[in-house]
Amino acid sequence: MGTWDTGPFDNDTAADFANALDAVGPGAREALIRGVLIRTIDATGYLTEADEAVAAAALIAAQCPGGEPVDTPYGPQASMPVFPSDLRVLADEALARIADDEAGPAANWVDPTHWKQWQAVLTRLRAVLAPPPPSIALFDAQPYRNVTRHGS
Repeated sequence: MGTWDTGPFDNDTAADFANALDAVGPGAREALIRGVLIRTIDATGYLTEADEAVAAAALIAAQCPGGEPVDTPYGPQASMPVFPSDLRVLADEALARIADDEAGPAANWVDPTHWKQWQAVLTRLRAVLAPPPPSIALFDAQPYRNVTRHGS
């Protein structure tokens, strides 16, 4: 069947990845996710695990503020461990590589509308994984008060 929609688990490869996550013990799920992200970041040429990396990023984003739960019959049925914060950075880096790879998953859709929807999925995930840093005041500006002391 291949790819049937634009969601993170809406293709055979990502659904198989979800099954692999369900098949291993809870302690091994983080390692599977970390491995696919690192291999995608470090890959040269064709990104063979791009679909799995998008699915992994969706699972990590689901645990972040503003993240959406993975609610699809094609996703893992087993509960995921609480992921360490460094996986957010890896997931964002992997998605950046995937978004720039025109020959990868983006080539799955002939219809430009579907491609734009898929890009929007990546953009939403990246916004959750790597939110903009909070604005920090450079200095604490207090209103100036002219205080006159009498008798000094």
